[in-house]
Amino acid sequence: MKKYSAFTLMIALTLCGLQFAQAQSNKQAAKEVARYSRDGFEATEAKEWDKAVDAFRKATELDRKQEPNLVAALQHRGMEYTTQQQYPEAIADFSEALKLKPDDAGIYERRAYAEMKTNAYDKALSDYSEAIRLKPDEVRYYLLRGYIYETKDDIKNSMADTEKALKVDPNNEEAKSRKARLEKRQSMNTPLPLSPIPAASPKASPSPKRRKP
Repeated sequence: MKKYSAFTLMIALTLCGLQFAQAQSNKQAAKEVARYSRDGFEATEAKEWDKAVDAFRKATELDRKQEPNLVAALQHRGMEYTTQQQYPEAIADFSEALKLKPDDAGIYERRAYAEMKTNAYDKALSDYSEAIRLKPDEVRYYLLRGYIYETKDDIKNSMADTEKALKVDPNNEEAKSRKARLEKRQSMNTPLPLSPIPAASPKASPSPKRRKP
């Protein structure tokens, strides 16, 4: 009986020790998350996107709840790369952001824009199509995809997207102008000068948000 009691006591003490060690480990991890998160916000305020991405990436590795901040930082850096015409770097950041948030139409749009600027038209078409699937009432996506189809000399699909844009927004001047140009091109069966690239997104992506304690 005494042996049994001593054995039970040893097991209980071992479990308590393990729980204490786990609690200490969790506490240390929480401190590190808070530190990396703080560093990320400070870098965000200073628009030091490399530091922000690095800090939020480390925080996310310890706490998946930090993912939205990493996604936001990646988008900001990707947009900065786009502004600097560093399109491959921008595409890489948007791609990483999409792995974490695959249902964000805006990220697909931003990546498609960068792909379009590198003449990767098929990839851009795929991304604009995904953006349309996620936000079918966004007229800009139809205009951008239609522009790529026209660039590829695919008048049929360009006209189809133009018609869809007009269905969403019947008074859209850009869509009406394109439709007239495409109809003229069809009747003449000769290429006409392309219109300028439609005003593309790069709308500002959301900034990282501090979590309430």
